[in-house]
Amino acid sequence: MAEYIKSPEKQIQSKVSIYGGCMEELDPCTGEAKQVLREKPMLSEPAIIGTSCYNPQIQLQKFDAPEMQVLDRMSPHKQPLDFIPQPENKPVEAQALCLPPPSDSTVPPRQEQPQKAVPSYLPDEQNKFPPPEVTTTEHQESEEMGAIGPWATGRVDWGPLAGLTGTRPVVDQYSVTRYSEREWRKHNADVLQGADKETHHAKVVDFNGRQCTNFTAADIDKRQNDNTKRLSQRAHDVHQRKVELEHAIRAMNDEINTLELERQRLKTAMGVLRMPESIAGECLTRRTARLERDLVRDKAEEELIKETALIAEVGDLMNCQLKQIEEQLWHNKAIKQRLEMDWSDKKEAYEIEAINAGLHNSSKTLLFKPGATRFPDGQSTPEGWDHYTKENLSLLEVERKRSVDLRHSLNKCMSDVARDLRTQADRVDTALAMRIAETDEVRQRMENELLKTLQRIADTEILIANLKQAIRNPDAAIKKAQTRLENRLLRPRQESCRDDSQYGLVDEVKSINESVSALKAQLKQAEESLCGLLKVRGDLEREIIVKRKTLQIDRDRCQEIRSHYPSTVALTGY
Repeated sequence: MAEYIKSPEKQIQSKVSIYGGCMEELDPCTGEAKQVLREKPMLSEPAIIGTSCYNPQIQLQKFDAPEMQVLDRMSPHKQPLDFIPQPENKPVEAQALCLPPPSDSTVPPRQEQPQKAVPSYLPDEQNKFPPPEVTTTEHQESEEMGAIGPWATGRVDWGPLAGLTGTRPVVDQYSVTRYSEREWRKHNADVLQGADKETHHAKVVDFNGRQCTNFTAADIDKRQNDNTKRLSQRAHDVHQRKVELEHAIRAMNDEINTLELERQRLKTAMGVLRMPESIAGECLTRRTARLERDLVRDKAEEELIKETALIAEVGDLMNCQLKQIEEQLWHNKAIKQRLEMDWSDKKEAYEIEAINAGLHNSSKTLLFKPGATRFPDGQSTPEGWDHYTKENLSLLEVERKRSVDLRHSLNKCMSDVARDLRTQADRVDTALAMRIAETDEVRQRMENELLKTLQRIADTEILIANLKQAIRNPDAAIKKAQTRLENRLLRPRQESCRDDSQYGLVDEVKSINESVSALKAQLKQAEESLCGLLKVRGDLEREIIVKRKTLQIDRDRCQEIRSHYPSTVALTGY
């Protein structure tokens, strides 16, 4: 029944035996034996089985034997099984590891000391340093293992890997022998030595604990006082910077409000500027409705064009100024927000530092917080902290100075713009008034000429009527002369004489015809003169209409709307 009580490892070990140069393993299913070849690894460093902890004066030396293998004392956790040498083609008696033969050079001679009675439960000198076993060059043991039977009498030297690597005889399945008497004594000595060592260690720990307690209390008090002073100084520094930030934020807030008022004034001026632009544009549009020859590019037209161009330039300048102001406002608000965030952080930090500086050992808010004992990522240095605040203050001062300069330039620009617009408006009004005066003078003169022309036309018409009557008056005389001549043609033969009467009648008819032709020529000239006068009358009437239209545009419309031109104060946005 003892076979079934064994652990699984022992059951497996019981099924493995070594014969010759291979391991013989029993098949768990069929029960047949099969041979498994094992390679023979090399030891990393030979050593002597045993320990030198009981006599520190003894120094162990390595053996310089080329054909000798020495097994180092090792545990299964320090060295794998493959590092244990496996013998090849050896009998069962040679499977145990061989130790080098004793040598004078291995263990130096020990000085003679007075012998004391050693208790029987402690190891003696022979148990402390057993003689090493001798191994031949063929890796075979010089001693043979005892017979295997119910009461096996083989060597029972124990090692950490005994029973697994074949370094000890196979223990009979009914045997309960595991440790030797030497190992039992050594174990007792180790236990007693460990108790003595721990007792001494406890006394040392007690003394050190008392010393450490006193030192710790003094060190903690000193460090608490030092850190309280540091926290108080830190709170003072943070509060000082916080006050500086408050003054800077208040100054920037005032500057932002002032600049916002300037922006509103500029937008008001831009709204007022639309009125001169509309006035100039309407004047130009209205003057395009002038008729015929009055549609000229006069002085007033040129001044209106200059005024329109000036208004456009002023509008662009105001838009540029507005963009600069809005951009400056954005920068001012950004740096103000940055300082407000810094102020908020410093306010919170000051409250935390003040609370920390006021804490004492009897405070009710003290808790264990081991996770806080660390250096968080992204922490700043004192120099960096101070530089950050100074940099923010310097940036705010730069932006505030830039904002003040921008306001001053805006005021100067608005004054210059209003003066230029007002000067150009006066030039336009002067040129327009001169043009209106000239046009009105021409109109009056044309009206006077029209009156004269009408009178001349009337006179010419009367002349034409008289000439026509004068042309009709010689008709009776010419009829009479022609009748006389016709009658004289009826005279017979020799009586038809070319006498003075004949010559007189012919001359009379000729003279009358010449006079009538002269009258007709005068009539034609009079009629032509009448046509010219009528044409002149038409031209005068048309020009008078044109001039009246021009006067209606320039005087009744342009001057009227230009009377609503904004003043200089309104152009500056006030």
